[in-house]
Amino acid sequence: MDDITIRNMVTSDLDAVMQVEHASFQSPWKKENFIFDLTENFYSYYLVAVKAGEIIGYCGIWIVYDAAQITNIAVHPEERGNHYGDRLFEAALALVKLKEAETLTLEVRESNIVAQELYKKFGLEVVGKRERYYQDFEDALVMWVKL
Repeated sequence: MDDITIRNMVTSDLDAVMQVEHASFQSPWKKENFIFDLTENFYSYYLVAVKAGEIIGYCGIWIVYDAAQITNIAVHPEERGNHYGDRLFEAALALVKLKEAETLTLEVRESNIVAQELYKKFGLEVVGKRERYYQDFEDALVMWVKL
């Protein structure tokens, strides 16, 4: 497995992050959403995964008091299958624990079995469903873990 570094995201990372975002999601976030989270939302934290100087993945987290939520996480499709998602998720978990969050939650597409299996490896369980959650009306599974 090639070595990656995981570090805090900065605004100068956004062009590369947007490439990952657009390659990964049917309904990508707008750049303005990331800018707001990085510059104005004091509840948000973002990490990037860097391989050979290039951003190959990222993870967004909101931490409000003792509750953390993964807002988005992605690894570029060309880099999937190398356990980079595992390492990014591990780093996110370490961050939320450092910030003393007691729970972690996220939504995942019902069809995204690969992501669900990743989250289950880290102890998350399906606790609910948000019907027609995504713009294409696919349901989201709500996953949760007590830290």
